[in-house]
Amino acid sequence: MDDQAFDFDERADFGDRIGDDEVEAEEQSLTLDTICVSKFAKLKLPPRKNVLDPILPERGLAMLFAGRGIGKTHVALGIAYAVSCGGEFLRWRADRACNVLYVDGEMPQEALQDRLLATMKGGRQPPVGAFRLLCMDRQPLGTSLNLADPKQQEAINSHLGGVEFLVLDNLSTLVNGGAENDAESWISMQAWLLQLRRRGVTVLVVHHAGRGGNARGTSKREDVLDTVIQLKHPEDYDPGEGARFEVHLTKARGVFGEDALPFEAKLELDDDGAARWVCTDLKSEDSEDLQKVLELSEAGKSTREIGKELSMSKSRVDRLLKKAKRAKKAKPAEPRE
Repeated sequence: MDDQAFDFDERADFGDRIGDDEVEAEEQSLTLDTICVSKFAKLKLPPRKNVLDPILPERGLAMLFAGRGIGKTHVALGIAYAVSCGGEFLRWRADRACNVLYVDGEMPQEALQDRLLATMKGGRQPPVGAFRLLCMDRQPLGTSLNLADPKQQEAINSHLGGVEFLVLDNLSTLVNGGAENDAESWISMQAWLLQLRRRGVTVLVVHHAGRGGNARGTSKREDVLDTVIQLKHPEDYDPGEGARFEVHLTKARGVFGEDALPFEAKLELDDDGAARWVCTDLKSEDSEDLQKVLELSEAGKSTREIGKELSMSKSRVDRLLKKAKRAKKAKPAEPRE
């Protein structure tokens, strides 16, 4: 698996095995296995490694959510690409290459191609066939998916031969009829995702945030998930900046310490159009950099001069100055003597 990609054309076998297992389960009476705890404690179980260290474990289930236009697909594609070639994305790393299937239900294929080309220019290349796309924009007119329907889940299963990482982007377009918010429809999706996990597939589900900022719809989704990633714009975000957002792990089993801290990510394109992500600690920008920018501004320096002296972009200097002005307004006046 580490050295060569699987042949994705031999994909029907996975779906056939799932179908055969379900028929056998219906024909037989339910038989469950139990084990003594002392015997269980002595089992030599292999350590659970990460598909993307430290946030996505092998056979893990994860969700990425954000409001419209924040950068969900940027991040989902970046994660999938890193996993497919054993590379890095933001502050996470894939130690080995895995076969990936990316199911996109929303983006025009031209826009998807532009983003992938920028990503491919910026680093390593996946093995041939290791990163497969299933774009709904490429399907015959009128074709749609409702992944709350077990029969349509089988359509995805038939493409999963050799796949270790599946991305579903996103629930709003891949679950039809308004069922994305329905707790009952999630039961079918959850059963399918758990089945995929038992068969060795890690799944990332992409979803929209609701008006309150939380993931839209039923909260039951998070019950079985290992990792939940939230993206949100910083308070001083300017739409002219493009893709810039805070990354928060709202749920992350086994992730702790500095790995669990939120950070800011900003997309930059070099002269050749290659994508480069710049990540910064939230706390560092709010303290040291803010103070330096404020001092230079009060000394009469222009935005351009401040940026040159501190090796910052003009947009970042502007952000920090706006933040400093808001902080000054919010500061209570000193009492008169």
